[in-house]
Amino acid sequence: MKNIFNFSIVTSFLGLWVNTHVPESFELILGFILIFTFGMIHGSNDLLIVNKILKNIKHYSKFALLTAYLFIVSIAILIFYWAPSLAMVLFIIFSAYHFGEQHWDHRFSTSKTLLKSSFYFSYGMLVLFMLFNFNDAGVKLIVFEITGYEIANLYVNIVLAILGGFIGIVLFTEFLTKRLSIQIILKELFTLAVLAIIFSSSSLIWGFSIYFILWHSIPSLIEQITFIYGDVKTDSALKYCKAALPYWVISLVGMVILYAIFSSEKQFYSLFFAFIAAVTFPHAFVMLRMFSKKKAQP
Repeated sequence: MKNIFNFSIVTSFLGLWVNTHVPESFELILGFILIFTFGMIHGSNDLLIVNKILKNIKHYSKFALLTAYLFIVSIAILIFYWAPSLAMVLFIIFSAYHFGEQHWDHRFSTSKTLLKSSFYFSYGMLVLFMLFNFNDAGVKLIVFEITGYEIANLYVNIVLAILGGFIGIVLFTEFLTKRLSIQIILKELFTLAVLAIIFSSSSLIWGFSIYFILWHSIPSLIEQITFIYGDVKTDSALKYCKAALPYWVISLVGMVILYAIFSSEKQFYSLFFAFIAAVTFPHAFVMLRMFSKKKAQP
C-alpha cells in the first residue's frame, strides 16, 4: 500500500494545483465526473464480491441477491424522499464507518470489536467534519436543500475536539501496547494534515472529490480486485472493469431517470446525495463482509 499512499499524496496536491488554476465551474464539473466514474465504479461490483464470499455455499440464488440489493437501494431512495433528515443522518453514519474501515482495516490490529468499530466510525467522522469545517456555508446550503431545515450551527469545533481526542487516545494506547508503530501513526497524522490543507483550499465538492476518489475509491478498488482475483495486475483490473460496466451504466441511467422524475420537486444536490446514499448503504454492508472474510482466510 506504500505506492498508493505516495500516489494519493502526489495527486492530492495536483488536485490542489487544479483548484488554483481553473474556474470554479470547471472544477465542479470535473469533481462530479470523477465521482460518477471512479467513485461509482468502486461500488459497482458488490454482487460479484458477494458471489465470491458465498462461493462455498451450495444453495443460494443470484437472482435473489440482485433482488435484495435493488430492494435496499429502492428503500434508501424512498427514505430520502419521505424522510430526508433521517436519510441524511444515516448516510453520514454509514459513510463515516465505511471510510474509516476502508482506511484502517489493514492497519488496525486490536482484537476488541467494539473499540475497532468505534475507531473506524470516529476516523470517518473526523474526515467528514474536517471537510465541513472549511465549507460551513456549503454544507448548510446542501442540508437545507435536502431537508428544508436551516442549521444555524454545525458545532464543528466541538465535534472535532471530541473525535480528535478519542482517536488520539486510541492511537497512543495502540502505540504503548506495540500494536501500532510510531511510523504508521506519524504517517496517518501527516495524511490528516494533507487533507486539512486540501479541504481548506478547495470548494466542498472538489475537496470531497479529492478525498473520495484518491483516498477512498482507488484504494478500495485495489482491495476489491485483490479479493476477487488474487492480484492487481492489468488483466485483473480489466476483468473487474468489464464486470462492473453493466452495473455502472445502469447506475448512470438510474441517476438520469431519478433526476428526470424529481427535478421539479428537488434540487440537484438533493437528488445527487439521495442516489449516492442509496448505493452506499448496501455497499457498506458488502465491504464489511468482505473485510471479515479476508480476516477469516488463512
